[in-house]
Amino acid sequence: MEQQYDVVIVGGGAAGLSAAVTLGRALRSVLVIDAGDPRNAPAAGVHGFLSRDGLSPQELLALGRAEVLHYGGHIVSGLAVAARSTPDPTNASEPAFEVDLADGRTVGARRILVTSGLTDILPDVKGIRERWGKDVLHCPYCHGWEVRNKAIGILGSVPMALHQTLLFRQWSPNITLFLNDVVEPTEEQWVQLAARSIGVVEGKVESLEVTDDALSGVVLQSGTVIPVEAVVVGPRMEARSRLLESLGIVPVEHPQGVGLHFEAAAPGGATSVPGVWVAGNVTDLTGQVVAAAAAGNMSGAVINADLMMAETRLAVAAAASRAEGLVSP
Repeated sequence: MEQQYDVVIVGGGAAGLSAAVTLGRALRSVLVIDAGDPRNAPAAGVHGFLSRDGLSPQELLALGRAEVLHYGGHIVSGLAVAARSTPDPTNASEPAFEVDLADGRTVGARRILVTSGLTDILPDVKGIRERWGKDVLHCPYCHGWEVRNKAIGILGSVPMALHQTLLFRQWSPNITLFLNDVVEPTEEQWVQLAARSIGVVEGKVESLEVTDDALSGVVLQSGTVIPVEAVVVGPRMEARSRLLESLGIVPVEHPQGVGLHFEAAAPGGATSVPGVWVAGNVTDLTGQVVAAAAAGNMSGAVINADLMMAETRLAVAAAASRAEGLVSP
């Protein structure tokens, strides 16, 4: 790890690595700080990513890291915990930063891109966490094909549960919505559920039943077991970045009510602090892996353009200073 980089990227997932490749190809010095805690680690494969469908998340990241290194980028393991503004050594009018890692290391950056992702806050039901990413799912586009035509239970845990229920009906005719003492369908929604032949179970959900390492049922507080082969939950998603908060950028509720995210200006992910960008799930809570990679690519291009304009302003000022010296008496 060097002392100073054009761009420090906090987060080594699809968004961060994609941005690092874009910046490396633009001949920028780039450091990726990777905490090594990818959100999709429990999943068997990445889906919906053109030409990479079914690839394990670990293999996708390994390929991405190799590309970053190929273009001269640096990658270090560590947790970025804070950042602060510092004078740019070449131009005091431009933003610059120092980034602190949890282990005491510090690195300088002309620009910062945060791609640290999010944390899924799962419902308090026994067995949910253990089966998460296996047969406890949340996204039909990520996992719907794998559970097509199976008995799927939708756990009422968030307001989006009814939307999830109708959506997963596309993948299976055997759908059961568990109200879980949380969801209260409107009259219109009851009509929709009936029209789509979706079963509805009242009562609090206690746990999941597992047989031979496979989900086999949902257990109600009453003791009743409803057979299912997969369960869909709607976790609350909370963007994670101590670094952004150290710069005074605070997370806000997502417009869809699914959790906390850091706001960004489209299309490049600029934040309210000049010189700091965000990309991927830290700002787009519902984006899939391919969307995160695309966002990282865009942010990398926008950040490179921002640095180019800063360098152009510096060159113009230097040229003007030389010209003034030539005409001075």
